[in-house]
Amino acid sequence: MRQHETADPAWTANDLERNPHAASDKALRVQRMFTSIAHAYDLNNRLHSFWRDQAWRRAAVRLTEPVRGARVLDCACGTGDLTEAFANAGASSVIGLDYTAAMLDLARVKAIDGRRLAVQPSYVQGDAQSLPWPDASFDIVSIAFGIRNVDDTLKALKEFHRVLAPGGRLVVLEFGEPGFAPMRWFNRLYTHHIMPLTAGLIARDRSGAYRYLPRSVETYLSPERLRAQVEEAGFVDIHQQRMTFGVCVGTVGSKR
Repeated sequence: MRQHETADPAWTANDLERNPHAASDKALRVQRMFTSIAHAYDLNNRLHSFWRDQAWRRAAVRLTEPVRGARVLDCACGTGDLTEAFANAGASSVIGLDYTAAMLDLARVKAIDGRRLAVQPSYVQGDAQSLPWPDASFDIVSIAFGIRNVDDTLKALKEFHRVLAPGGRLVVLEFGEPGFAPMRWFNRLYTHHIMPLTAGLIARDRSGAYRYLPRSVETYLSPERLRAQVEEAGFVDIHQQRMTFGVCVGTVGSKR
């Protein structure tokens, strides 16, 4: 069996009728899902965001400025797109952390595959809710489209706060919904009906990943509730930036 094939789906239609964030084995399901789609992850990201995904990541880097000389931890780094964006923005060191080994394998290949990176990132497999670094180890912590995949959002945010040095910055990118009603209608049509079909075909996915994605977004915290949890984790000077009509929301906070 090839790596991206799974014997059983991570998410069935019945699973997704319920709240996927309430699944007791959510972490293992998410890991299995990403193992299944890793080989086509970058292609699907580009195509199904209409090439906006890289612009959102560049915006995340700008939201944490100054980056030059910073020690950066990129959590739920996937194949390393945001990790590399920080590496090329002048960071002194960049570490990408992800729960799924298959994603990290691709990130490591990308980092050495003829790319001119100002700083060579390092990649570590681990859990965003239990980071293997001491307090005050980083100046910037980022997580792009991964916070809703952890079991306990607040626990992860408190870990991010712990490993940040005083004055350090956090940036969270997550999907949202457009405020403009016609755009919201189109976004729901696209994410719930069109994208799961086309992305699933491209990835030859049997895990249910691209039906989990819209369901996990609609059952996750609203941007306002996410902001409240960032504040509860101890961050200050919190602000949010909506991008592409609100399809993506960046949440930024600082450690006092």
